[in-house]
Amino acid sequence: MTLWLFLHIAGCVLFLGNIITAAFWKVRADLKGDPTEIHHTVKNVMLADYVFTLPGLLLLIISGVVMSVQAGYGMGGMSWLAVSLILFGITGILWAGILIPLQKGMIRLSLESIGGGVISDRYKRVSMYWAVGGTAATLLPVIILYLMVSKPF
Repeated sequence: MTLWLFLHIAGCVLFLGNIITAAFWKVRADLKGDPTEIHHTVKNVMLADYVFTLPGLLLLIISGVVMSVQAGYGMGGMSWLAVSLILFGITGILWAGILIPLQKGMIRLSLESIGGGVISDRYKRVSMYWAVGGTAATLLPVIILYLMVSKPF
């Protein structure tokens, strides 16, 4: 169980750590307003999702399933585990269905803005949607972390 717990915590660090730091670097680039810097940043946010967020996600799922089975947790009723899994599913839908397409749009729109030297209003609008969706997709895993640690019900 210790190895699985370590892998689960490592997955959490990769997953949560990357989504929080990626948002930090993107906001900093957006505040500077330089299309070239913004373009490089949003490309690297997408790369970091594949290098850190996705492996963290896989570690969380695999180790979580193994530990749940070993501990004998059932899926009946509304337990902390059931709520966590529902929230985790919502997070995945937000990430795959909304955030990744928005990130691809931000990459394209920031590249288009480089020639003019000014970030476009379209980029700013897509970036705002990303910030709203990204906030939700970050807060949900923080709630899951709380449920995982406290197991309140």
